Amino acid sequence: MAMPGSANLIGLPIPPVTLVLGGARSGKSAYAEGCVERHAEISGGARIYLATAESRDDEMAARIAAHRARRGERWTTVEEPLDLPGALARAAQPGAAVVVDCLTLWLANLIERERDVEKEVRGLADGIARLNAPIVLVANEVGLGIVPDNAQTRAFRDHAGRLNQRIAATADRVVFVAAGLPLLLKGGG
Repeated sequence: MAMPGSANLIGLPIPPVTLVLGGARSGKSAYAEGCVERHAEISGGARIYLATAESRDDEMAARIAAHRARRGERWTTVEEPLDLPGALARAAQPGAAVVVDCLTLWLANLIERERDVEKEVRGLADGIARLNAPIVLVANEVGLGIVPDNAQTRAFRDHAGRLNQRIAATADRVVFVAAGLPLLLKGGG
């Protein structure tokens, strides 16, 4: 599923770890899926979609259904809102490629359940290095807007920024997607 203007980046061989950043409705999920589709076409391997979202209302259920329909039946979907390192370890088998969509929802799930965010992020970053298949992680870049007006939202924004920095440091490739157009930030061909 290539996006306009993205063919040259999607065509690059997929590295072990790719981080795809962007705003809401920027095209980051479609870009990540396109990378894994291209990899699967070349390698013949499985397409795994590791979803962190939870269907808590009708609107979110509709979003999840739309994502599933867009991917089609060639994809295996694994839903895991909290144990992302464990789910990745199980899904990232030789021959497969994995999309994680998205780190930002995973972070919100951790905060809501009062988990130790720093410990969980450290565990994810450490676990990524031991995976046996390429992964493409999707995350929202939430720090480009106005300063939030309350402490809880500012704390979430700060956690998200640190999460993105930590994973970007680990990643072999980092792509920023805006208006459906990918911009390579790290790790060329």
